[in-house]
Amino acid sequence: MNLWQLLQTGGFTMYILLSCSILSLAIILERFIYYRLRSRVPRVGFMALIQESLEKGNVKRALEICKDTNTPFSSVVHSGLTLYGHNEVVISNAMEREVTIETVKLERLTSIVGTIGSTAVYIGLFGTVLGIIRAFHDISKTGSGGISVVINGISEALVCTAAGLCVAVPAVIAYNYFVKKVDSFITDMELSASEIMDSMKVKQR
Repeated sequence: MNLWQLLQTGGFTMYILLSCSILSLAIILERFIYYRLRSRVPRVGFMALIQESLEKGNVKRALEICKDTNTPFSSVVHSGLTLYGHNEVVISNAMEREVTIETVKLERLTSIVGTIGSTAVYIGLFGTVLGIIRAFHDISKTGSGGISVVINGISEALVCTAAGLCVAVPAVIAYNYFVKKVDSFITDMELSASEIMDSMKVKQR
């Protein structure tokens, strides 16, 4: 069966699942590319360059390195270095706010994938129930229960179940990956902020 035949067999539930699948795949692709672009520079190497610049007292150079590096932790470090020389609490609060801002950017749209992953199976089951209802309805109309009478309803039920699983499984896997990836980004941001605070304390002494 081709896609069009599957859609016709599954009924309107299949169109809902198809829409969910397209939306989920689009978000998954966008997030993969986004995370890839924002994780090209390793944190250790980046922080080594920042520490070297600060040891030389060249804060301006450190800020330029942050601007040239497209990662969440570089944005956090930049927000702290911008307030270099200010009170430690002010600098720490600024970096915490930046961590929150970057986390929101990283989590953008991921909840949609999670929702699709958790509901696609139920949408498929809904189609399954409709298929069974259709089968019993056909039996009541004909007054008999031959296989030729119920085959359409059973086909609709099975197709919807399979489609729901096909949409849900990739979405759940991708969502779990996103959660782990965001946690990794957050860890890098928090470690970078901590290192910058320590460097500033040493420098001020």
